Amino acid sequence: MSGAETPAPAPPAAPAPAPDTVPLPRMLACIAASVLLWLTQGLGMNLIAVNTQQIQGALGATLNESTWLVAAYMAPNVSLTILLTKVRTQFGLRRFAEISIAIFVAVSLLHLFVFDLHSAVVVRFFAGAAASPMSTLAFLYMLDAFPPARKMSWGLSMALACSSATPMVARLLSPGLLDIGLWHGLYLLEVGLALVALCVVYLLPLTPVPRAKVLHWLDFISYPLVALGFGLLAVVLALGRYYWWFEAPWIGACLAIAALAIGLAAAIELNRQTPLMNIQWLTSPEIVHFTLILLAFRIVLAEQTAGAIGLFQTLGLMNEQSRLLYLAILAATFLGGVVCALLTRPERVNTLHAVALVFIAAGAWMDGHATNLTRPGDMYLSQSLIAFGGALFLPPALLVGLTKTMRQGPAYMTSFLLVFLFTQSIGGLMGSAFFGTFVTLREKFHSSQIVEHITLTNPVVAERVHQLSAAYGRVLTDGQLLSAEGLALLAQQATREANILAYNDAFLLIAALAVAALAFILLHSGYGWWRARFSARHPATAA
Repeated sequence: MSGAETPAPAPPAAPAPAPDTVPLPRMLACIAASVLLWLTQGLGMNLIAVNTQQIQGALGATLNESTWLVAAYMAPNVSLTILLTKVRTQFGLRRFAEISIAIFVAVSLLHLFVFDLHSAVVVRFFAGAAASPMSTLAFLYMLDAFPPARKMSWGLSMALACSSATPMVARLLSPGLLDIGLWHGLYLLEVGLALVALCVVYLLPLTPVPRAKVLHWLDFISYPLVALGFGLLAVVLALGRYYWWFEAPWIGACLAIAALAIGLAAAIELNRQTPLMNIQWLTSPEIVHFTLILLAFRIVLAEQTAGAIGLFQTLGLMNEQSRLLYLAILAATFLGGVVCALLTRPERVNTLHAVALVFIAAGAWMDGHATNLTRPGDMYLSQSLIAFGGALFLPPALLVGLTKTMRQGPAYMTSFLLVFLFTQSIGGLMGSAFFGTFVTLREKFHSSQIVEHITLTNPVVAERVHQLSAAYGRVLTDGQLLSAEGLALLAQQATREANILAYNDAFLLIAALAVAALAFILLHSGYGWWRARFSARHPATAA
């Protein structure tokens, strides 16, 4: 009819609710896909990080130069997920997954054409960027394997356990891969896994999620500033203790540029209606408290990643001699993940955190009594306790953070990812840098104390020098040369003992930090309990 009112368009159909159960074949397939993706991404990240000393010769580099491979990988990796979250929401999960895995395969293949340090650094930079969506896909596949009621318990716990396990898997596999062909041997396996993952992603699509137009032109101004700031921080934290913090001028320049870039990004974001990072929310007391807890956790976990393994390297033990220790850590990590999945509830978060810190403090204290006779078998229990505590800590914290974020709305997800990436990626580098720097300083202190007592006028020292030089008695006839060789060997032993004492100091410091974090959590919980009791008894006063 002419003049009749045009009917309003029908509203878009709401997405179908997620099913309460997941078919068993799909559950197993998604779990297997997640494990495969975590292995592919984790090995790509860790095979170089755990073998920097072994690949120096293949690339013709020093230890400091080969460490640039780790810094180049982490520079884009620590922040790219923030932008990719919006890209995934706007263009769809399926397209995001297919393009991401194809790019990762292409970058993995580039590793096979690397023959020198400079090309390796360039390839590692692109590898860090390509790996960022891989961890997201691995996370999403694990969540997709469980019904909604179990995504935040079993899904989170298993995904984070897989993520924590990849460094130990890299250490277990790398000796055999190095025997195959050094640098290229390391990446033959990654290329194979990447090709299998490519097939899996195309044959097993994730459950689709609603698309929305969320990208804004200001995102492409703010994000490069955030990426520059975070990337420079990652480079400084990865390399600072090798070039030493106060001796390399470029470290100060990088920190200044990082502060300027992050400050400019914050200034832009403060004046946006739909910011990439919500500064007011990020600086709220609740989120600052959450951030400090995650940072403390990453720092105390440096005891395992940079502590015990660094001690064994000081003692001359490589990955081949520590395989059973790595297997024990892997078993404890997955056991902790299962226990966490069974127990995780919002009301139990503080309890789980307290128990986790007790395990970490106990393990670090046990490690703080190492000697030059300590071997991997002596640390099975202590390192398993730390791995179990680590697996028990992060999923409840992430559950709390995600719950707070979803209450604010999906627009706050990129702000939450900023917190999570800063505390996990930057926090992990910060923990390693802190631990390594502390060990270096304490080693210098203990060396000075030991060397003070090394003098040939001391009959015990003279006898020790004579014993050490006796091994060269058949090839050296000059008494002074023999004495010099004996003193050199004694100096090596003194340096080794100073390093062991320094690691013991660091272990005990980590134990003290874990106890301090435990005390903070207990006081915070006690204060919350007291306020709840006071409010119940005096509602008028509390109001």
